Amino acid sequence: MADAKTTAPDLEATATRIRELNEKLIDAAKKNGKVSLDVYEKSLADMLQFSQQAADSTEIDVISSITKAHSDYITAVTKIWTSAARDALK
Repeated sequence: MADAKTTAPDLEATATRIRELNEKLIDAAKKNGKVSLDVYEKSLADMLQFSQQAADSTEIDVISSITKAHSDYITAVTKIWTSAARDALK
């Protein structure tokens, strides 16, 4: 049977390893979160650019204007959202 003198150091060592593992997991999750945000922003920017090009190709000013307003709105909201998400990942 283990006595208290040998069990305490083992528990402390185990707790230390668990803390280190938790820190590594948190760092990996933050890194992956940042990569996901980068990919999301790039994908959205590409989609909005394509949308604007399609609207411009119609040569109808109203459609181009509405699409530009929509793209500007989505871009502004996305910047706010991703900025808040990046702050949360710090």
